[in-house]
Amino acid sequence: MSNIITIAGGGSGHTPGIVLTLLKNQEFFPIKEIRLYDIDQERNHDMEIIIDFLLKKNGSDISLLATLEPKEAFTGIDFVFSQIRVGGIEMRELDEKIPLNCGAVGQETCGLGGFSYGMRSMKGFLELVSDIQEYAPDAWILNYTNPETIIAESVRRKFPNAKIINACDMTISIEELIADSFGYDRKNWISEYYGLNHFGWYKNIYDRTVDKDIMPEIIEKIIQQGFKTDGLENNWVTTYKIMEYMVKKFPTHIPNNYLQYYLYPNIVLEHSDQNYTRANEIMDGRLKEIKETVYQMQNANDITEVQYESDSHGQYIVDMAVSIQNNLNKRFMLIVPNRGAIPNLREDAVVEVPCYVNSKGVEPISLREDIPDFHKGLMEAQVASEKLLVDAFFENSYQKAFESFTLNQTVPNADVARKVLDEFIEANGDYWVELN
Repeated sequence: MSNIITIAGGGSGHTPGIVLTLLKNQEFFPIKEIRLYDIDQERNHDMEIIIDFLLKKNGSDISLLATLEPKEAFTGIDFVFSQIRVGGIEMRELDEKIPLNCGAVGQETCGLGGFSYGMRSMKGFLELVSDIQEYAPDAWILNYTNPETIIAESVRRKFPNAKIINACDMTISIEELIADSFGYDRKNWISEYYGLNHFGWYKNIYDRTVDKDIMPEIIEKIIQQGFKTDGLENNWVTTYKIMEYMVKKFPTHIPNNYLQYYLYPNIVLEHSDQNYTRANEIMDGRLKEIKETVYQMQNANDITEVQYESDSHGQYIVDMAVSIQNNLNKRFMLIVPNRGAIPNLREDAVVEVPCYVNSKGVEPISLREDIPDFHKGLMEAQVASEKLLVDAFFENSYQKAFESFTLNQTVPNADVARKVLDEFIEANGDYWVELN
């Protein structure tokens, strides 16, 4: 069966990587049409030019449509790949800088910046899901939109029957870092991981080639040798140095690198520039490159004149689509309702654990044993703060938003939480629901 795919957030700079990945997987996941859907006409049009170029250069007969209209975007489709960023890079800049100016972590998915983004994302994403339910209720929604635990919780409450899978490929990046640093082949691994999105730990990493858990030796190598970070951007070099530090101080598990924002916000702040954040790097880098690429493609006399490549982005999400369509029952780390997957964590938490994906959807794998109290305690606080934020969204409650911000473990005290909340309310305007 040939599929019709809609990429929601089609104007994103990650779209070319997704399309190139789709083209490489045509044997297992044939496509007859790709639709780019975005509310930003200029960015969607720019990406239409790039994707049209890639399709022609690869000799593909896949049809391409770019649209701002939900009915046109979703009617008759089979899959939605969602990567929307409500408020764009401009609001991301504020998400990062407002907390930093108040002495707290400024990051797009973690801390109070992540909560600001979460309030915007819930509003925009639930509108997107509503449109999909109206025009394509049987379509699978494969979601990369952040912050994913908050998104997943809000969709669970409003659209409990939506066919949605929430996925994050950060665990893939961590495993690739480990494999590249120490000479492993992660294709031979069966990993056990638990947590919340951007907030978790590896329990073990079983290597089929040696028939044992190799995580103890990986931890020893991280402590003794450190990761190989040659060729990485400076911000990632710093991130992985802090990750090494976390492993040295808590050597029983391998943490998700995003835990730096919760365990060592002091170190993160030392390496943060209040005036030039990651959002500014993207504005000066990727976004300018997209504009330059569009100009070259529009002014080329022949398609062979333009040499364009894109990082392969989206392999994880394409692999899920392949597993659904072909009923492969492949294993992924996904964000799902707990319901006993982590036995000693509250049932209604939204967790990230290994799952099987097949034509019926997602089947979480139970850990079968309790997690350590240290991890449980950190997760319980984070779950509560995220649930309070979702409560605030649905109940239009300023008090619950304040409680949510206060409970976030990157925040030094309640006064900072209130100050940042009030500044975010003003900065976000209609991107947020009204809080009373």
